[in-house]
Amino acid sequence: MNDILQQLTEVLEQRKGADPDSSYVAKLYSKGLDTILKKIGEEATETVMAAKDGEKQKIVYETADLWFHTLVMLSQQGLSAEDVLNELARRFGLSGLEEKARREKS
Repeated sequence: MNDILQQLTEVLEQRKGADPDSSYVAKLYSKGLDTILKKIGEEATETVMAAKDGEKQKIVYETADLWFHTLVMLSQQGLSAEDVLNELARRFGLSGLEEKARREKS
């Protein structure tokens, strides 16, 4: 499963230097963080609506859009899916309540 995330990460990095007229991702990068964040917000809303409708294929489609745009944001910020996966691995096995309490102490 991580192979596709690695491949996407590599493509997103390559698009940083691409012509905005030739690449959707390059266009997002050129418009800046606010545009990327707005897109994530739109996709999050569409994902919620799809879940409320209960259409499984639409949920998957919208979640893919949300994850994709989140990966764009991570890349724009100099982060990657691996950074998030490492954080999830760190949390694995911890109670959600325990993990939240640790963050609140920090």
